[in-house]
Amino acid sequence: MKFSVLTLFPEQVKNFLSESIIGRAMEKDILSIDCIDIRDFSGNRYGKVDDTLFGGGTGMLMQCEPVFQAFSSLYDASKETKPHCVFMSPKGQVLSQKKAQELAKYDHLVILCGHYEGIDQRVLDEIVDEDVSIGDYVLTGGEVAACVVIDCISRMIDGVLPNSEAYEEESHMSGYLEAPQYTKPNIWHDKKVPEVMLSGNHAKIKEWKRIHGLYDTWKRRPDMLEKLEISAEDWQKILKIDKEDS
Repeated sequence: MKFSVLTLFPEQVKNFLSESIIGRAMEKDILSIDCIDIRDFSGNRYGKVDDTLFGGGTGMLMQCEPVFQAFSSLYDASKETKPHCVFMSPKGQVLSQKKAQELAKYDHLVILCGHYEGIDQRVLDEIVDEDVSIGDYVLTGGEVAACVVIDCISRMIDGVLPNSEAYEEESHMSGYLEAPQYTKPNIWHDKKVPEVMLSGNHAKIKEWKRIHGLYDTWKRRPDMLEKLEISAEDWQKILKIDKEDS
């Protein structure tokens, strides 16, 4: 999969994504991440790409032409289909695992990062396919948000993680949170690993993880359970865990 990030701060994106799992995936050519500096398309020797707002207001707004030219440099419009373009914006749909799965289906994803007071709406209307947010708050620029989106999507690309189980059993993939996990030693500070985890019975372990994942979701993110159909039998198991923990 190919990611193209349109930004005023390419090094910020490169530095974040060049480490750990994503960095190794790039080294293996499993995915590519190109950072395009919008200033390179400013048309002036100062690299100026912003101006004051019509109608008043504080701050500066990124202009249409540099953004449009940066985007246009990514493909040949006479021969290629326009790549899917996402604008990182607090106005956008909040990123979820489901949205990440949808975006992972594209061969080439362009992520546009705003800065200052944002970007002139006219160029957004022309090149952007959808707005995406990483939460209901405002950042100084879209670069951090773009890195979050790329990291989230990349984990689902074949070859980035050891196998599909590495992400399929994580929180949110099934609509609820992941169950608690444990490693050696078996006893630490007088706290024991649940016996079922040491049993070697994979069916029982899988069921334990499912029910405890539902239990943790009920306790931590009850809003997520509203989207799930929980059977009466499962509720009995969840409430039994709650009674044992209280």
